Amino acid sequence: MFRQAKWDEGLLVEIGKEGRIGYVPPEPLGPDVQLRIPEHLVRKELNLPSLTEAQVVRHFVRLSQMNYAVDLGIYPLGSCTMKFNPKLNDRIANDERVTNAHPYQHHSTVQGLLSLLYELQTNLAEITGMDEVSLLPAAGAHGELVGVLMIRKYLQSRGQHEKNEILIPDSAHGTNPASAAMADFDVITVPSDERGMVSFEDLKKLVGKKTAGMMMTVPNTLGLFEEDILKISKLIHENGGLMYYDGANMNAILGRVRPGDIGFDIVHMNLHKTFSTPHGGGGPGSGPVGVKAFLREYMPVPILEKKGESYSWRHDLPHTIGRIKEGYGNVGVLIRALSYLLTLGPEGLVDVSSQSVVASNYLLRKLEKQHYQLNHGQNYPRKHEFVVSAKPLTKNGVNALRVAKALLDEGLHPPTIYFPLIVDEAMMVEPTESEPVEELDRYAEAMNSIARRSAEELASSPKNTSVKTLDEAKASHPLTLRLTWRSQKK
Repeated sequence: MFRQAKWDEGLLVEIGKEGRIGYVPPEPLGPDVQLRIPEHLVRKELNLPSLTEAQVVRHFVRLSQMNYAVDLGIYPLGSCTMKFNPKLNDRIANDERVTNAHPYQHHSTVQGLLSLLYELQTNLAEITGMDEVSLLPAAGAHGELVGVLMIRKYLQSRGQHEKNEILIPDSAHGTNPASAAMADFDVITVPSDERGMVSFEDLKKLVGKKTAGMMMTVPNTLGLFEEDILKISKLIHENGGLMYYDGANMNAILGRVRPGDIGFDIVHMNLHKTFSTPHGGGGPGSGPVGVKAFLREYMPVPILEKKGESYSWRHDLPHTIGRIKEGYGNVGVLIRALSYLLTLGPEGLVDVSSQSVVASNYLLRKLEKQHYQLNHGQNYPRKHEFVVSAKPLTKNGVNALRVAKALLDEGLHPPTIYFPLIVDEAMMVEPTESEPVEELDRYAEAMNSIARRSAEELASSPKNTSVKTLDEAKASHPLTLRLTWRSQKK
């Protein structure tokens, strides 16, 4: 049985004592440095804790033992692609020639680094079937906003001000309607049909003169490849709208399908999911945006260009939506992605999508044949993820939340629950390509075993984690944001 460590770990400021020393910087980085800092920028007092090296190391090791991570086991968080990433990519991204470069160094002094970013742009354009790529957006939702801002600017420049509606399937990620609304579009929801795909008959009734575009994820959040995607993109284009591809589920189609080849005009990619940077925990993300050639002048600035053997930034695009981020993107994430791509190569990317799809369908069959229900498209294979319903368990007083909490006691990370909203008691599972069959078997056995237990047996889970059962209402809606969980405890 899994047991998570629990330490009564204080904050560093509480542990430290005056006079304890963990690190002494070498002279060139010591007193001389202060001489180069303007006097008005030098703080007279700096209340840093004094700690030994051992105290600092033990502090963070203890905190890590109270956490769960993809380095510990399977992390099948649907629609978030939490795969294990090779440590080689971290090592390359931490090369001092990358980490020591200043975001605003003159381009002539960082030609090597820019050559890497340009190579990444070129690779991402090829993978998505786009003509141009901007590496600037800092996350997936940021990329979405950039995309819909470009749609708005493109339509306005053509005098099509009446086009103010963005169509979005009811199975879409919540960020899609949020991004469209932030760009001042009206959001029109398109229902799914019995297959779990966009209802083409309903879509035809919703498309018209006001249609500015449509945002879609392919495969969708149910893990189903949209069978009518060519008809959908043709319909939207015939009505003067643009097609936007949400790249959150790109892990399923790597090396096999290019969004640009099935009618999409704009694409964002989640490098922090698909391309080797761990997702979640508030770390840096990256959401590059690719566009077809006719949208190049609308991209955010600066864009990275190559002239001859030289790389430079261009700021004077005539219809640009402007600058959307300081610096030139989250470079560490970008370098990890390039390392990942070059390590795998085209054949390796095909293996990624193949293995993620096989893992998903293998695990699904082990669940749906026993206690969990598959609501949509029973005869369609899933792609990288699937959604089952825990509804059959509710007759015994067990729901998706209780199953998820019980999984924690088995040392397993739960799937995404209660999303998408079109599935009652939804459990969205994405095992990814990095899990061996033994881990998939263990996960299926745990979920099926939990389904056979009574509501009373599951009521007190999780029992084996460092933080036990939470007050769900307080956890979701704290009255006050706090800097430390200790103030909540008091």
